[in-house]
Amino acid sequence: MIGAVAVGLLLLVVLVLVPLRFARAVRRSLRDPEFRGLFVLVVITLAAGTLFYWRVEGWSLLDSFYFSSITLTTVGYGDLAPQTASGKLFTVFYIFTGIGLIVGFLNTVARAAVEQREERRAHPGRRNRPPEDQ
Repeated sequence: MIGAVAVGLLLLVVLVLVPLRFARAVRRSLRDPEFRGLFVLVVITLAAGTLFYWRVEGWSLLDSFYFSSITLTTVGYGDLAPQTASGKLFTVFYIFTGIGLIVGFLNTVARAAVEQREERRAHPGRRNRPPEDQ
């Protein structure tokens, strides 16, 4: 139970500390059906990895989420590693499927940020509002 609370608090802290521009780009991207699909797949992938490592490897929910996140972002600090054969096989599958999702997700956010910057440069005196609100 404490692990679930810690994961919830961690997610809350991350959401609060996300830079404003990134948050704007994500909000803007949520209008794009492709981005929404990628966002849902990333969340499902992180949740599936977290639950798998929690159940199979016996890690806490926080350690499971941490390992899932650093695996998908290719950071891989090396402080945790699966010990079971099924954990190792899942990790290989998880890496190959998850990295593509993360790259697609980040590409979509970056594209929205670039579009936002281009619109701001095209209309320097105008507040940055979505096109349908203007």
